[in-house]
Formats: sequence, C-alpha cells, structure tokens
Amino acid sequence: MKDQRRLLSVRDLRVHFSERKNGGFGKPFSINVVNGVSFDVFQGETLGLVGESGCGKTTLGRALIRLGHSVVSGKIEFEGHDITGIGNREFRALRKQIQMIFQDPFGSLNPRLTVGQMLQEVLLVHGIARGNAARKRIEELLDLVGLNREYFNRYPHEFSGGQRQRIGIARALAVNPKFIICDEPVSALDVSIQSQIINLLKDLQRDLGLTYLFIAHDLSVVEYISDRVAVMYLGKIVEIADSTELYANPKHPYTKALLSAIPNPEPGAKRERILLKGDLPGPLNIPAGCGFHPRCPVAMDECRQREPQLKTFDNNNRHEVSCLLYE
Repeated sequence: MKDQRRLLSVRDLRVHFSERKNGGFGKPFSINVVNGVSFDVFQGETLGLVGESGCGKTTLGRALIRLGHSVVSGKIEFEGHDITGIGNREFRALRKQIQMIFQDPFGSLNPRLTVGQMLQEVLLVHGIARGNAARKRIEELLDLVGLNREYFNRYPHEFSGGQRQRIGIARALAVNPKFIICDEPVSALDVSIQSQIINLLKDLQRDLGLTYLFIAHDLSVVEYISDRVAVMYLGKIVEIADSTELYANPKHPYTKALLSAIPNPEPGAKRERILLKGDLPGPLNIPAGCGFHPRCPVAMDECRQREPQLKTFDNNNRHEVSCLLYE
C-alpha cells in the first residue's frame, strides 16, 4: 500500500429509498439499496468497487457525497472526522476535498455553458479564483487533462466522448480535491479511449497525490487501476483484498464467477466459466440468510438460514470475505 494513513472510513452504512405504492398515492415503504457496508480507503490508493448492475455501487458512491441519496444509518469518517450528520453548509466546504467523476460524460455537463464558463462557475462558487486568476487556473486545468486551451469557448456538443470526460475530470480537479469518486468513468467510451482516460487518471494520481474510489463493472479495467478491490452483491461487500491477491486467489463464490467471465488474452487459452443461475434479485425480494445462496453453486442448508459477516480470511494479505464456507 502506498500510504497506510486512512483517508475515508465507512462503517455499517445503510441507504434506503422511500417509495409509495399505487403510482405514488399509496402507503410509503422503504427499499434497501446499501445494507451495512464497511470499508476503508487509504491515502494515495485506488480502491476498486465491482459488482453487477443494480448491486448498489453507484448509490454507495453518491451517498458518500450526498448526491440524491440520504444515509439512513452508519458512520462516514473523512480524515478522522465524522461527517455523517454534519450540516449542508459544512458539507459544502468538504466538497473541496471530495469530488466525483460521472459515468455519462455528456449528461453530466451543462449544454448551455462553455467549458470556460463551467469551470469558472466551480471556481467562483468555492471562492477559489475570479477574473484573470480564474482564466489562468482554467487554462492550467485544460493542460493538465490534455485539452487545448483554445477549447475554452466551446460547448459540450462540440467534443467527443473522451474529450467530454476529460472536461469532467478537469471540473473535479478544479477545487484541488484529495479524494475522487470515479463512477464508471470509462464505461460509456470506446475501448481505445478507455485506456487513455485510465492512464490519465493514473498519471494525475501520481502527480497530485489523489485517492480514488473507482466504481466499475469491467474487471479488467479494475485490475489495472486498483490497489485493492471490493466486490459488492445486493448492497453488501462480500469480499475485499489487494488487487493481486483477489484476482489470483478469490474466495467468495460470487467473486469466482465474476472473474471467470474475464476473457483470457492468451491465444487459444480457455478459462473455466462459472455460470450463475437466475438473475440478481430485486431490492424488494432479498433472500433470507446469505443473499447469494439462490445462485450459489456451493450453497449449503445453513446459507439459507444464517447471514455471513465480512471477516478476515488472511491477515498477511488483508483478505476479507463474507461466506459461511470460511467461518
């Protein structure tokens, strides 16, 4: 690990959605999306967060930065300070330290503002710079993400997907953050452009000392960029370990199934594919006991009755797994 100093600590985090039956006129009820998630992110590292669509990855990332999802219970600490219940004014100041890069490089940009206007707005809102100083800072940001300074007066629709994502990265960097949540930042891009953006993120991390939570479903990308990887299923983390350890020695049956789907780059080489039965259950139909047991190829009777907890499997490799097979 690059630095053992804990930057972010999340303990037993739970996020619910409130819905109403009968098209919004019925009795309200809660949908569990994130169910008791705990993890740490250390300064200077990249923690990858993977799992199927609908498992709660994006909801977790947005909850950390208070974008549309409220935390029902649990604790979030940033640099040793509890930020779970702080007021909106205090959290607004904290947003200088925590930023987000979004999945959709077009939908996350205001189509009515030029690149210069968008970045200038960020600098003004946070009281960082104005006037000539702001212009100079924006030009520096464009250089930093590999864009021409002449793009200052262009609108989002005039750029390619990769260029728009670079603008999104520049916007996140404008306030000099320490921690950036990357919500599937390359999934909407062509494969050739994905590698450029991933390498840009790695270079920025090295040069600026950034820390990332990298949310993705492409396990090959996660392996390349991450120092550690957390695997999420039905709103829970089921396994977490160093990237090398997880890919070489997966323990949870769900992790094994995910890794078996990665194409083998060796010509003619085959990988034994583990096919899971059924689809990911909905948040209104979470199974009793271990949430994975209806699809698990090695499920036991006990798995249908008792819910496993995330526990350390290997202290030397800091490998944690939530599975009754290892309790």
